[in-house]
Amino acid sequence: MTSVDDDAKQMMTLTVMMITSRLRRFHTHSPMANPDSSIPVHPFAGHLGNLTASQQEALDTFKAALTKSGLYTPATDHSSVASHDDTTLLRFLRARAFNPAAARNQFADAEAWRKRHDVDALYSSFEVDEFERSKRFYPRWTGRRDKNGRPVYVYHLASLAPIQKDLDAVPADRRYQRMCVYIYLLHPSTPPPHPLTRTPHPSVALYEYMSRFAFPLCTHLPRPHPASPISSTTTIIDLHGVSFASMWSLRGHLQEASKLATANYPETLGVIAVVNSPAFFPTVWGWIKGWFDPPTRHKIHILSSDPGPTLLSLIHAPDLPRTYGGELDWAFHDEPSLCDHAREAVRGEEAPRGPVVFVDGAVARP
Repeated sequence: MTSVDDDAKQMMTLTVMMITSRLRRFHTHSPMANPDSSIPVHPFAGHLGNLTASQQEALDTFKAALTKSGLYTPATDHSSVASHDDTTLLRFLRARAFNPAAARNQFADAEAWRKRHDVDALYSSFEVDEFERSKRFYPRWTGRRDKNGRPVYVYHLASLAPIQKDLDAVPADRRYQRMCVYIYLLHPSTPPPHPLTRTPHPSVALYEYMSRFAFPLCTHLPRPHPASPISSTTTIIDLHGVSFASMWSLRGHLQEASKLATANYPETLGVIAVVNSPAFFPTVWGWIKGWFDPPTRHKIHILSSDPGPTLLSLIHAPDLPRTYGGELDWAFHDEPSLCDHAREAVRGEEAPRGPVVFVDGAVARP
């Protein structure tokens, strides 16, 4: 006689088989699998250096509202700088279709979260070895950039399946504390059951790494649109080898990741190219599309079984991993493979380990 757990596993297997069988014949006709998905090649509309008159007016109104609320301190003279740069403010405005009032509310929530959990201190106190181990769970920077100068990230979801137990190994109370630090608070007004310690969660550290190291470094490097600072990524999500069961088990982790980007790091996802999507992906898309706001959903492109030509329209062949039709020898678990310009900027052959920032043209510890 089988156990309840065995019965559940058998039921899951049967469900997967039924769904996969029913969806396989629809997959190639699904609008989600359009091989001719249009991916914008000029991604800097609404960015610094490419503002319309109305967008500039919205930015000025936004700054005034933030200043009045005590959320922003403008530069006062040539020797001081504003509390937040225009690139950051514009990310919140773009996320809210240049509606200053709506952007102000999201900005206030994000700033309150950063203050409540002392995110700057969390990032600076993250241990180097733990930071490096944490990379296993999240999109990884290839060390290269797309044709517009944005960092190219890759997320190979099948690589998470063998380490799923590591994601689930943290005790419930500790997991709750980490989730608070993880900034995926489903109920921000609910206080934690215990005072939060300064134990940093990997997701915070890795998003801070992206915004405080990868973006400034890529902005520093030669690129075709120097007037527009880099503030978003091009991300390849690789679903090769992913089963329906593993996607189901990872759904909480993936939902949290999407909420992280949407709520506290808006407009950092520039292009999301999904490759090697399985037959059941339309069902998965039905779960996940609600995790993203409409502007982000428009940035997600499901590529055909031969994604190389589309990806090569975005990324030069020497900067695209061979797996996806390029010439770069790089696999998901590899460290960033820096180009010559980046190696010169960081003054080394490899990307620096651990939490770092790139300020005034140099690598520094936060």
